[in-house]
Amino acid sequence: MKIRLAALALLCAALAAPAAAQDRPQPPVPFAGGQLTVTEVDDGEKALAFDGRELARNYYVSYDRTVEVGGVEVALVEVGDGGNACGAITNIVWKPEGGEVEAVPAAEDCGSPPAAVTSDAIYFVPFPMPGETLPVKMWSPQAGMRVAGEMAFAPQPDTGWRDVDGAGMANILDVFSNAAVYEAAQRLLGADLTEVASGLIVGSEPQVLPSGAFYGSGCVPHACGVSDAFMAVDPAKRKLYFAQQQDNGGPRMWPEAAKWPRELRTAMNEAIGR
Repeated sequence: MKIRLAALALLCAALAAPAAAQDRPQPPVPFAGGQLTVTEVDDGEKALAFDGRELARNYYVSYDRTVEVGGVEVALVEVGDGGNACGAITNIVWKPEGGEVEAVPAAEDCGSPPAAVTSDAIYFVPFPMPGETLPVKMWSPQAGMRVAGEMAFAPQPDTGWRDVDGAGMANILDVFSNAAVYEAAQRLLGADLTEVASGLIVGSEPQVLPSGAFYGSGCVPHACGVSDAFMAVDPAKRKLYFAQQQDNGGPRMWPEAAKWPRELRTAMNEAIGR
């Protein structure tokens, strides 16, 4: 789980980087007997072109690297809206046999997972949140873009309440890697699990209370103050508590407010109450 959270942190940092990166001129890149160029065009947009023929255009365009896949030269170029609200999409630039150089986007909107390159294919491996299952896509010169399988969030096997220790966590989300906690969260939140967990992504290390229960709060990246979430864990009583901001009234709570200990209700109100 800590590895996944580190990857999310890197992704958030990457979303904030494009504006600075675009200030630096990008030199032409030799490719397929010609050149790939990134130049500024109308209204501040950038255009990716091969020997003057435009392949893609948006406010953020940045050449990443050139690799070999299945014996074919492939360039990876990041293209997106810019800013920090939405990640860039990897464009696979290649020259089909007998055809012209083309750019194949790895996703339709708002970012794509990082590209993992093997000798015969490029894989786009997502970071599923608790309760979430996402497609793993792959691209190859022979088959094009296709779904390779699915990746679902899973806790560490053979972990239980005895292993829960809030003092050793960097983020409250780390506790979902515990199988017993994850099962309890699934029962309590049901279909709301992924949405609530997403509201905890941007947060700090958990706070431990005198009772031994611990809690943490957070928000969705680049959307703090909208659907911020709170989570508390009581290892001794083997209970979980969740809350999340909503548009009208106080936050939604799982379980209902009457079943919350006073210290956790107070902590929740201080963290996300409004």
